[in-house]
Amino acid sequence: MSRKMTWLGGLLPLLVLSAWGADLEQSKPTAPADASVVKMGDSVPPRVVQPCKPGNCPFAGQSVTVLVVNSRLVGRPVLELKDEFEAATGARLNIVYLPHEEMFANLISDMTNRTGKYDAAIAGAWWLGELVAGDYIIAYDKYYNDPRFPKWDIDEVLPGPRSLLSYGGKKYMVANDHDGQVMYYRRDLLEDPRHQAAFAQKFGYALAVPTTWEQFRDVAEYFNGRDLNGDGIPDNGLGIGLKPGAQGMFNFMSLSAPFVIGPDNPRLYWFDPKTMKPLIDSPGHIRALEVLVDLVRFGPREMLTWDLGKSWDYFLAGRAALTFTWGDLSALAQQEGSKVKGKIGAAPIPGTHDYYNIARHKWVKTGQPNQVGNTTGGSWAGVISKYSKAPEATYYLLALMASKEKSQVYAARGWDGIDPGRRFHFLPPHGSGRLDTYLKAGWDEADIRDYLRAYSDNFGNRLQLPYLRVPGAYSYWQALDVHLAEAESGQLSPEAALKAAAVDFEEITLRLGRERQRRAYRVSMGL
Repeated sequence: MSRKMTWLGGLLPLLVLSAWGADLEQSKPTAPADASVVKMGDSVPPRVVQPCKPGNCPFAGQSVTVLVVNSRLVGRPVLELKDEFEAATGARLNIVYLPHEEMFANLISDMTNRTGKYDAAIAGAWWLGELVAGDYIIAYDKYYNDPRFPKWDIDEVLPGPRSLLSYGGKKYMVANDHDGQVMYYRRDLLEDPRHQAAFAQKFGYALAVPTTWEQFRDVAEYFNGRDLNGDGIPDNGLGIGLKPGAQGMFNFMSLSAPFVIGPDNPRLYWFDPKTMKPLIDSPGHIRALEVLVDLVRFGPREMLTWDLGKSWDYFLAGRAALTFTWGDLSALAQQEGSKVKGKIGAAPIPGTHDYYNIARHKWVKTGQPNQVGNTTGGSWAGVISKYSKAPEATYYLLALMASKEKSQVYAARGWDGIDPGRRFHFLPPHGSGRLDTYLKAGWDEADIRDYLRAYSDNFGNRLQLPYLRVPGAYSYWQALDVHLAEAESGQLSPEAALKAAAVDFEEITLRLGRERQRRAYRVSMGL
């Protein structure tokens, strides 16, 4: 999941903790957003490794301390491993739960002081720029094929999320969560003959699952103000969280990707890799924000103050026809209390019929909708501290968590925040997964087929929104979020908001050092 988080609004002063500018903004989000209208299931992953024989335990007497976000959902998978890990290795597992706003600060403080208090952390993918540049974590390449450790297959991970596991040609993150955003829609509404006839009469074309943002807008407009759950109260065409400081910038990233990224421009989105000049105010970004601001009209006004959990609750209560967000929503829709189980369709994020090629300074038209995959979010996975006193035992723990048998259950139950991204998560012909795995976890068959198809298409798309993994990544994102909120609320025009964001981006780059940022950015992009 996104680590479905919220953070304090406003761009706080940057705290430099190392020569590379490690900053607390990286982890400013507070708590993961737990939807409140549904209850969690009780699926438990199977044991994978056998207890070691007394006197022959590989890591007897060692201790592994892992840093995990404090959440009733997110922290559960690591806790489930404790007895199995300790019995198989002879090592002790200590789990430290911290609020999100304290996680990065505690980890980076431990690493800069070289104390080795934490052996591992379930980290956000955007942390890698900081952690690798500061030489704070170790690559696990030498452990990966070692038969002493539980086996997992990095090649099973689809191309989009697989790209986040390595940095500069080395493997650093052990696969776990695979974040990305897709579109969700009310299947029952789009398939209703009455709505189909009325929509066609109003817009002049057939009501169907949107493949472009123009179609998405029309569907949102049509359903806005109608009673969508039968309670006699008007509902809305769209529901997304836009509260400043509550991940609105992630929504913009996913929405804007097809306005900027295309076959002739697969990489230029954040910065010019030669100069680190911000690109966030390009004509493509501006048009995307204009679309987002227009869409705000088709949701409740309170949407401007919603965090992620409230937006999920709104959809789960049957009060919105459309949304776009992480994989958690469809999994939560299967739980007790959901009003949309059996009604929630999923599809890739809509595309456009033209995009702005930044390198050529021109709009490029496309015949088919230009749809762009994304790994928007945290894709939270384990990293090993350079100062760990038990790096091998630590890798054993993370590899155990990454094993196929465990991961199948995590992805099927979904509410633990671990989203699908490996071939064995997906059904044929897209993967080797089994439908029964999901049906036993309580999924509606139509819901799970739509959901897995959407994520397979998203992560398998050859065009992907570039993921920002440089020191200070979260500071850039937070600056963007502040100005997006100004446009969404009508305080600034989309163009003025993004130009202000570009100014802030430049200030952050200067503060952290342009040449250092340029080098880190190029490495993060594989240049």
